[in-house]
Amino acid sequence: MNRNLLKIAKAASGFALALTIVSCNSGEKGTTKEAGSQTKIEKRETEQIVYVNSDSLLNNYEYFKSLKEKFEAKSKKAEAELKNKGAAFQREVAAYQQSAQTMSADQRAQTEERLARKQQELQTYQQNAGSALAHEEAAENEKLYDKVADYLKKHAKEKGYKMVLTYSKGNSAILFADDNLDVTKDVIKGLNEEYKKEQK
Repeated sequence: MNRNLLKIAKAASGFALALTIVSCNSGEKGTTKEAGSQTKIEKRETEQIVYVNSDSLLNNYEYFKSLKEKFEAKSKKAEAELKNKGAAFQREVAAYQQSAQTMSADQRAQTEERLARKQQELQTYQQNAGSALAHEEAAENEKLYDKVADYLKKHAKEKGYKMVLTYSKGNSAILFADDNLDVTKDVIKGLNEEYKKEQK
């Protein structure tokens, strides 16, 4: 079950936030002819390729935090239910083992058949519970991706970014990037502001 919970963090951190976002502001290039820093600033504002640290994004995005807490609770509940059902089954098996010597051959066969069915039902319950949780996680991951992608499109349009890349420690094609290109804090702030509005 815990593997299901870990999937959401892995799947979400592998967002494919490497979205190529073509800004509608592409025509707003700097018109200044001055050389030096002013030209660089204008170019950076209108044609910049920036990146988002997906680890920091997920650790600080309130929507993801609430999603993680929700699935932790669901996973614990499913584990507890499975544990209770398993313990009840084991008690039945132990009771049968204690009384098997006093049973007739028919009684033993019927009891063993009943216990075999219960064991199968328990395995099916476990599989269905895990599958249902994984299915729900996949749907929530897609929703999470859409939320981030939609916000990045708006943010890129406002700032004039041409492309937004994702960076994750140990899982990134980016070996080096200037810290000035890191827009993670701005993105987190904007996402959390939108989430607060949704909560109201």
